[in-house]
Formats: sequence, C-alpha cells, structure tokens
Amino acid sequence: MAMLARMHELVGRNSQFIVSTHSPILMAYPDAAMYHLSAKGIEETTLEETEHYVIMKQFLNNKEKLLRELFGE
Repeated sequence: MAMLARMHELVGRNSQFIVSTHSPILMAYPDAAMYHLSAKGIEETTLEETEHYVIMKQFLNNKEKLLRELFGE
C-alpha cells in the first residue's frame, strides 16, 4: 500500500514506472497499462484477467475450500 501511495505521488510529478510484479495490489494502480508476457508474446491485459488476481480472489472468497483442495482433504 505504501508503494502505491508513493507511486501515485511520483506520477503526480510526471514520473513513469515499469513494474514487474505478481502483486494484484500493485497491478491495481489506476489507469495503468498492463501487459502479460508469455510464449505467445506480449499481450495487453487487465488486472481481472491476470492469473494472480483470479487465484487471489478465489482464495479470499473461499479459502477453506482452496486449502482443502491444496492439501488433498
């Protein structure tokens, strides 16, 4: 969260960032251009389309079920 706040402050001073992250929180920066790099090449994407967001959302919405599946219970 502190990094988002700092980025926002610096963007207000015309700074630009290239960030490589798995963090859905950092990916949520408003109006950020987001790209997915894969064997198919580079494709523009959205936060909600990233695997990291989908998995985190599933975990937060139903952690007990995900943990049971993960642990084979």
